[in-house]
Amino acid sequence: MKLLNTMRKEILAAGVALVLASPLSAYAILGKGEPAPPVKVVTTSAQNVTLANYKGYVLVMDFFATWCGPCRKSIPHLVALNGKYNKKGLQILGMSADDEGDKDAVKEFMADQKISYPVAMANEDLLADYGVRSLPTLFVINKKGIVVEKYQGFNDEIAGSMEALIKKLLAE
Repeated sequence: MKLLNTMRKEILAAGVALVLASPLSAYAILGKGEPAPPVKVVTTSAQNVTLANYKGYVLVMDFFATWCGPCRKSIPHLVALNGKYNKKGLQILGMSADDEGDKDAVKEFMADQKISYPVAMANEDLLADYGVRSLPTLFVINKKGIVVEKYQGFNDEIAGSMEALIKKLLAE
């Protein structure tokens, strides 16, 4: 059983790497100041979500995977931001790049990481629409649905920059 799980993760990692290594022309280059591409997903708790759900809120979309080391560092920061700014108008939406068949593993990961915001499975089209080529990739979207910032990877500098930007957008 353990060997099967290890093989499954290796296959998943290879599949995501293949998607992320696809020709650049297949991926949008989503820039600052552009409207966020449409989103129509179902969360792990079976809630339908579109960007319209977040109109009037500052939204952070976090593209991550359960097997991604840097994602495991960014998620506690997002959980803390959610606790600190949720009542002030911040919403966070996790977008798992894990294989759709790994929904149970994603739910387990959410529990382990104490994720307190909705998470949905991101399909290949959504990854392409947002131009996701590495994980984690985080988008900060303003109250009008415009992409204000895109962060790739995670470190203390990104954490500080993101929080300062969120504070600024919440004040607008």
